[in-house]
Amino acid sequence: MIPFNRPYLTGDELDNITQAHQYGKLAGDGPFTAKCHAWLTKHIGCQQALLTHSCTAALEMTALLLALGPGDEVIMPSYTFVSTANAFALRGAVPVFVDIREDTLNLDETLIESAITKNTRAIVPVHYAGVACDMNAILNLARTYELAVIEDAAQGIMSAYHGQALGSFGDFGALSFHETKNVITGEGGALLINNDQYRHQAEIIREKGTDRSQFIRGDIDKYTWQSIGSSFLPGELTAAFLSAQLHHAHWIIRQRLDSWNYYHQGLEELEQQGLLRRPIIPSECQHNAHMYYILVSDTQTRDHVINSLKTKGVNAVFHYVPLHTSPEGQ
Repeated sequence: MIPFNRPYLTGDELDNITQAHQYGKLAGDGPFTAKCHAWLTKHIGCQQALLTHSCTAALEMTALLLALGPGDEVIMPSYTFVSTANAFALRGAVPVFVDIREDTLNLDETLIESAITKNTRAIVPVHYAGVACDMNAILNLARTYELAVIEDAAQGIMSAYHGQALGSFGDFGALSFHETKNVITGEGGALLINNDQYRHQAEIIREKGTDRSQFIRGDIDKYTWQSIGSSFLPGELTAAFLSAQLHHAHWIIRQRLDSWNYYHQGLEELEQQGLLRRPIIPSECQHNAHMYYILVSDTQTRDHVINSLKTKGVNAVFHYVPLHTSPEGQ
C-alpha cells in the first residue's frame, strides 16, 4: 500500500542526535535549538523564532500572550484543523467561524469584516496546503479594527505571498513540524514573533512562566516565577533532528514541487472533462507543495474515488470535517 505520508529523512538526523548527546544538554534550548532559531529567523524574516513541542503549543502561546479569556472572540475559518480553535477555546475565548474561498479553500477575506464585533480580539488566517491567504486584505482589516493577526502557517513553511515568507506577516506565526509536514521532527512546532512587544513575555511563558532564558544568557543572577506559563519548549534531541531537516529544506521543497507538478499535469485532462477540480494557486502565492488534493462533485463520488484507489494500493483520504459542524463546534 502506498501510504498517505512517508516521513522523509535527510540522513543527517542520527548524527545530529549523537552530537547533541555528546554535548550533554538534552533538556532543550541547547546548541541545536539555537541553530534552528537562527535558520527560521533568517529564512522567514521574523523578529524571533521559538521552537515548541507542537504547532498547537505555539498557537496556545499566542492566546496567553494576548491574554485572551471569556468574552473574547477570535475569527478563523471553519475549515481547519482542530488546534486552530482549541488554542483559544482553552482560554475561554470563542472561535468565530467564517467560510472559505472557493478557489484556495482559505479564509474568505471578504467575509471577515461582517464577523467583527466589539469583542473581537484577533484574526487567524490558516494557509491551507501551504497556499497563502490574502494577507494584504487581512492586515488592512486588522489595522482598521486594531486586531491581532495570528498566522496558522502549520502547512506553510517556505511558502510565500508576494515573495514574503508566510509566518512573517502577522503579529505571530505558528509552524508545524509534524511527520506529515514538509520539514519534520515527528512532533514539533515553532512560534514566530513579528511584534517586538511580545518577545520578552514569549520567552517567559515558554519557560513555565519563569525568566530562566534570561538567566541562561547571563542577563540575571537567578530566575523565578514571573507569570503564568507552561513547558512549551522541545527537548534538544528534537531540535537536533529538526536542524538536519532545515539544512536540507530547500532540496525537500524542490522534490515535493516536482511530485506536485507531476500530479497537476497528469490530472489536467480529467479536469477538462469536468470530472474533478485541481488546486488553484493564485499568481501572488508561491506554495511549498505541502499536499495535492482534488475536489469532486459530491460525497458519493469522493467515497468511490477513495475506495477505488484503495483497491489499487493507494491510500487516499479526505480532509477536515468543518469545525462548525462538529460536536464541540456546535
